[in-house]
Amino acid sequence: MKPLLVAAALLLAGCSSPARAPQPTAAPSFAPTTSATTSPTTPPTAPPTAPPTAPPTAPPTRAPAYSTWPLGQRRLPLRPDGFGQVRPTPPTLRERRYPTRDVLPPPPGGRWRSSAGPVTPAIASRLAWRPGCPVALAELRYVTVSFRGFDGAAHTGELVVAATEAAGVVSVFRALYAADFPIEQMRLTSLDELDLPPTGDGNNTGAYVCRPTTGQSSGFSAHAYGLALDLDPFQNPYVKGDLVLPELASSYLDRTWVRPGMVLDGSLAVREFARIGWSWGGDFVTLHDYQHFTATGR
Repeated sequence: MKPLLVAAALLLAGCSSPARAPQPTAAPSFAPTTSATTSPTTPPTAPPTAPPTAPPTAPPTRAPAYSTWPLGQRRLPLRPDGFGQVRPTPPTLRERRYPTRDVLPPPPGGRWRSSAGPVTPAIASRLAWRPGCPVALAELRYVTVSFRGFDGAAHTGELVVAATEAAGVVSVFRALYAADFPIEQMRLTSLDELDLPPTGDGNNTGAYVCRPTTGQSSGFSAHAYGLALDLDPFQNPYVKGDLVLPELASSYLDRTWVRPGMVLDGSLAVREFARIGWSWGGDFVTLHDYQHFTATGR
């Protein structure tokens, strides 16, 4: 058969030209794909419904770390001068924020309250006063003021100060309360407490105590006249040489590490006591008594 007739016969029989080499397959795509059609006999399947999300739960509450320190229960060995041996501040007391244990009922509604009155025999029985102290009870006043605790709650504190200073002291604590300055305790100091062995962790804000000047065996302190007050002693320790009071409060000698309750140069407490004519022990030259405010300059 002639060549042209052979080619025509192949075309009529439906044969194609010789097959080409297979082309490389494109790499599979990892993007999700969706089908544009749905089987007419099978309804589209709804996506699975996620189970309802449970409301977030608060983490379990834990007792604050400081609650593990037994306040007032660990006696310190005595130094030759009769004070407790100074020890490093326990880690749980380096940022001390103990809640207040109420001695008196809190102020109603958290509103500021204050009072001033005579030191009655019942009050005197709870006070570090005895016959022979330099001022008579009639020269003192029993003062109550509202204060804000480290727990954020309102509390009622009690102080005994000189009658001439009562109104001014009340005005200072009113300003501290308005500014939410935290105070841990504010209660009277009794005679019995003066003879207790030192534990070095006390933090009572107080005024009147019939005792000698710290570090001296004679001569009454300004506290014995109702003319001095100590504010948050643990956060604001006394330091002279190697003596620190309270004895476990040495962490707070670093006045650049500012923590709640600290009295700092130029702070509200210093300004307010200066307003009523009281000076601050943080400015003393031969020692630093950061807790101490006094109407006598000592």
